[in-house]
Order: sequence, then C-alpha cells, then structure tokens
Amino acid sequence: MKSTTWLAAIFLLSLSGVAQAAEITGVPKIREGDQVQIGSHRIRLGGIDAPAVDQLCLNTSGERWTCGVAARDELIKRFGGKSWTCQTRAVDRRGRTVARCSADGEDIQKWLVSSGWALAYTRLSRDYEADEKAAREAKAGMWQGAFIAPWDWRVRNKKTAILGAVKPPEHAKAILLASASGSVAPSPDCTIKGNVNRSGECIFHQPTSRWYAKIEMKISKGTRWFCSVDEAEAAGCRETRR
Repeated sequence: MKSTTWLAAIFLLSLSGVAQAAEITGVPKIREGDQVQIGSHRIRLGGIDAPAVDQLCLNTSGERWTCGVAARDELIKRFGGKSWTCQTRAVDRRGRTVARCSADGEDIQKWLVSSGWALAYTRLSRDYEADEKAAREAKAGMWQGAFIAPWDWRVRNKKTAILGAVKPPEHAKAILLASASGSVAPSPDCTIKGNVNRSGECIFHQPTSRWYAKIEMKISKGTRWFCSVDEAEAAGCRETRR
C-alpha cells in the first residue's frame, strides 16, 4: 500500500512539474516575427511562419523592402512592452519551445497572420488558415506586394513560387531570391553594415566608419545590413570603436 501511495505521489509531482513548464510568462525580447525569448526560454510561435529578418519582399511599387524586419518591428510595436503568456506545445529540433502565446487576452499568432506579417503553417496546424485568407483579400502586410512563403525562402531556388496580391515584375525573382544579408543593401535606407569579429561578437559600421569600405558583404561570412542603429543594437551588435 505504501509503495502504491509513494508511486502516486511521484506521479502527481511529475504532473505538477509539467503543468508549471507548460506555461511561460513574461515580457519578451522579440528576435524575429515568430521567435522571441522570455527569460531563458527561446520560443518559436507555433502554427505560423514569419519571414526571417534578412528576407526581402516587394512592395506595391515593385521595390524591394525588408519584410522580415517589418514583421518583427510591427510585432514589437503591438506587443513588445506587454507581458506574454505562452502555452507550450513541443520542443523543436533547434531546442526552442514551440508555443501558442497571448497578451492581454489576444492571440498573438492570430494577429500576425491576420495582419499579413506571417502565414498559417498548415503543414502542422490549420488554426490560422481563415486569418491568412482574410489578410490576402485585404492585401495586408506582405500581401500588399509580392513575396516568397517563409518555408520556401529558406530552401529557395529558381522554381520557387511567388505569392502576393499583385503581379510581380519581370525582375521580381532575382530580388526575392536574394537576401538582406547579401552583397547589395536591401534599400537606400539600409546602409549600416554588420559583421562578426574573430571573437564571435557582432559589430556594426556606419558609412562614416574607417572600416566600412573594407567590409565585404557575404552571407557566408555572417554579414548583414541594418536600417538603423536601433535595429543593429536590437540584434545584439555594438558599434565599432574605430
């Protein structure tokens, strides 16, 4: 009898641990449109897929813009200073907690998809499929122009499909397959260079930096472009001391 009672107690304690781990709360550090950190927890927002910060899209004028940066910044504007409650679902292969999150009672993933800053990841969940349809019809966020689905962009090639509300121009494919981390700045307003030094530290260089012209922008070297000092610092970079 004592053995049964002891096992039951252990079982209840394990359930209590799972229940505590199942909910993560706090004000997040927003890394990307679908990736945040709360305390020591790296969280991937489940059921959706947002563009990476170095993904490029086209606006209504056929001009390239950093839609991944826009998705992250819009999420910061809407929910950045609020306390989040995230219900955990799983752990992905990169060790991130996959969760559904809310703030002030509002479903954050639903807001991202309905605002056009993320797509419903229907391979795993159809919860936000109707919200994506509404965003597409309203030409919201990325849907105002042309873009590549985030999951396709990560493995992009010349056959990758282009989505959007407008017919992309002939040069669209070349722009959309490129990256904001590539050799050409994503826009005239995004000219701050970021690179990683030998110590693994991210450094950013404004055009007035003495090293600016010497920094070769190559994805393989871990370089990327920033549109402002605030953006560079938010990415964990510091300004060069020279």
